[in-house]
Amino acid sequence: MMRKSILLLTVDCLRADHVGFMGYGRATTPFLDALAAESFVFPAAIVAGAPTYYSFPAILASRYPLALGRDVLGLAPGEPTLASVLKQAGYATASFGAANPYISSRFGYELGFDTFRDFLKDELTAPFDRKHADPQAHAVPVSGWMSRLNRAIQKVRPSLGPLRLAYDELYFQYCQRVTPAAESLDALRRFPAAEIIVDHACNWLASVGDKPFFLWLHLMDPHAPYCPKEQALRLMECDPVTPFRVRYLNSFWNRSDIGPRRLAWHRDEVMNLYDAGIRWVDEQTRRLIETLRLSKKWDDCIFAFTADHGEEFLDHGGRFHPPSRLSEELIRVPLLVRVPGRAGNSKKNGVKGVFSMLHLAPTLLEAAQLLAPAAFQGRSYWPQMYAAENFDAIAISESVAGCTNPLHPENRLRPRVLSVREARFKLSLHFDTKRDELYDLEADPGENAPLAPAAQKPVRRHLLEIAYLHLQRARDERLRAQARLHELRLEWEKPANRASPVISQPAH
Repeated sequence: MMRKSILLLTVDCLRADHVGFMGYGRATTPFLDALAAESFVFPAAIVAGAPTYYSFPAILASRYPLALGRDVLGLAPGEPTLASVLKQAGYATASFGAANPYISSRFGYELGFDTFRDFLKDELTAPFDRKHADPQAHAVPVSGWMSRLNRAIQKVRPSLGPLRLAYDELYFQYCQRVTPAAESLDALRRFPAAEIIVDHACNWLASVGDKPFFLWLHLMDPHAPYCPKEQALRLMECDPVTPFRVRYLNSFWNRSDIGPRRLAWHRDEVMNLYDAGIRWVDEQTRRLIETLRLSKKWDDCIFAFTADHGEEFLDHGGRFHPPSRLSEELIRVPLLVRVPGRAGNSKKNGVKGVFSMLHLAPTLLEAAQLLAPAAFQGRSYWPQMYAAENFDAIAISESVAGCTNPLHPENRLRPRVLSVREARFKLSLHFDTKRDELYDLEADPGENAPLAPAAQKPVRRHLLEIAYLHLQRARDERLRAQARLHELRLEWEKPANRASPVISQPAH
C-alpha cells in the first residue's frame, strides 16, 4: 500500500478570524474555503506559545516551548520531530521557509530534512524581522541642519510638554516626505513572497518521483511590514495604493510616540494590507496544490494548513504579536486538515472542541499510519476525527513576558505568561505581576472583562490545578543538556569581532 505523503503549510501571523473557513466575511481565502468542504476544520486550534519561537517546538516536535527550560530556544539536537520520524520511515523531506530567522538551522529546525532552505542572508546577521518603533521608521536618516536641530531638541524633549507631541508629529511627517519613494511594493518587502517559496517547492516535488514525501512550507506574506503583492490587492478588489502610501502606513503603525486612539486612524487601511497578504497565500496554495494534482500526488497527500500565531490590531490596545500576552487574537489559529479518503462536507468534518497544536504532529503521523515517538508530549486525535467524535480537551499556551529579542539569553529568563483554555473558560496567569484572570469566552469572546475573583471558583480551581501540574512536568535533561551545549558551541565558534546578531522587535 502506498504511504500517504504529508504537506504542512504554516503561515506567520495568521489569526483565525481573518480566514474565510473560520467565518471571516472578506474573501481572503476562497481556495481554502472550497477545500474546507473535504477537510477537517478546527474552530478552536490553539498554539502552545507565541510568537514564532514559542510556537514551533509544539508544531514540529510536539513539545511545550518551555519544557526544556526558559533559556532553551528552538529544537534540541537529536530531538524527535515530525520530519525526523518521516525521514526514518523512508520519506523524502524538505522545508522551504520565507526567511524567518527563528525557524532557521541556527535553532535546530533543519532536523530531519534532506533539503532545508530558510532563505536567510548570512544566517542571522540580516535584519529580516526588524521593526522600527520610532517615529522615523522606514525613513532615511536626515542630515544637515534638520538633523542637528533634531538632536538638540531631543535633549530637551521631556520638558516640552504638549509641544513634544506636536514636534514628534511634525518630524515624523517630515521624515516620510524626504525619504525617496520606493519604485514598487516589491522593493518594500522584507521577506520572500509566497510565489518564490512555492516555486522552490514545486521544483523539489518534481525531483522526488514516486517516493512519499514530507514537505513543510512557511510563508511570511501577512507578517509586518505589511507589503502585499499588487496582484493580491487586485484579487481583494482593494483601491490602488502607492508604494509611498504603503511605507507611510507601516511607519505610522510602528510608531511608539502615539497611543491606540491615534493609531486607530489608519487601522482599517493597515488591515487591508494584512488581508491582501493572506489572499496571496491562498492564491499560491492553490497553485501548489494544482501542481500536486497534475503530478498525481494529491490523491495520496495529507494536507495541513495552519499558522504559528495570530496578530493584534489594537484588540487590546497593542499591535503585532507580543510575547507578554496570550489573548485569543494571538493564540487561536486556523487549522484545516485534509486526509485522502475522508472527503465530506464541512459540517460532518468540523471538529468541535479545543485542539492544542501540541497534538498536530502525532495526529498527522497516525493519519499516515505511522507511530509517534514516545518523547512527543502530545497525543493523536485521529481516532476521534476518523469517527467524527467531538472531544473535550485543554490547551495550554506559554511564553516569557517581554522576551521580544530572545537572541539575548538574559531576555529568556524573565517571568512566564501561561494560559489554560477549555471550550468555554480561559485562565491567564501573569507571573510578572502575580495576577490571574478568568474569562468566560462564551459571554466575553474578546476577553474584555475578566470574571470577579469570587465567580466560577470551581472552574478557576480546576484550571489552576492543570497549570500547576504543567509547571511540575519533569524536564528531559538529556535534550536540555544537548540544547545548551549546542548554543554554547555557537557562541564559542563566533568570531571575536562579530557582534551578536540582533533582531529588533520593540513593538512586539
